[in-house]
Amino acid sequence: MIIVVIAVLIVACEISFWVFVLAGLCARYLAGFKRLGAALLLATPIVDLFLLIFTVVDIRNGAKPEFMHGLAAIYVGVTVAYGHRMIKWADERFAYRFAGGAKPVKAPKHGTEHARRERKGWYRHLLAWFIGSILIMLMILIVGDWKRTESLMRVPLSWGGIVAIDFLISFSYTLWPREKR
Repeated sequence: MIIVVIAVLIVACEISFWVFVLAGLCARYLAGFKRLGAALLLATPIVDLFLLIFTVVDIRNGAKPEFMHGLAAIYVGVTVAYGHRMIKWADERFAYRFAGGAKPVKAPKHGTEHARRERKGWYRHLLAWFIGSILIMLMILIVGDWKRTESLMRVPLSWGGIVAIDFLISFSYTLWPREKR
């Protein structure tokens, strides 16, 4: 039952992230409250902190550590690694649509620029894995019961396999750039 709660919390955190982003952008561009907009955008990590605290408390209170507990750390790692980029992406489009900002530049779809973008994406994925893995190790240390939290150790290993596959795909564009049609 508690695993469902963790899954719902992860989904709620993702929704909250975008609600804070949208509220921040609306405050900044539609209402003209630049400081309030910045404060709302800066509040997005608070949601992640809440998720981590709930997850650690849940395990410390006796819940059997499951994949969903590790997924909470993955979610935070991904948010830290990609969050600023996602907010910047939304900010550029919001400024263009509602505040007369410059038209957003489209991502390159071929050639060396595309390959460079794919490599940068992989570096972000590696950063997300690193942050998520450290958070999982911290969760294990805070809980302090190695035997009970042993299953959490498998999460970074599984995710590491996904990072390795992403490496092969991302860096393949360096060796074989996508051709312009």
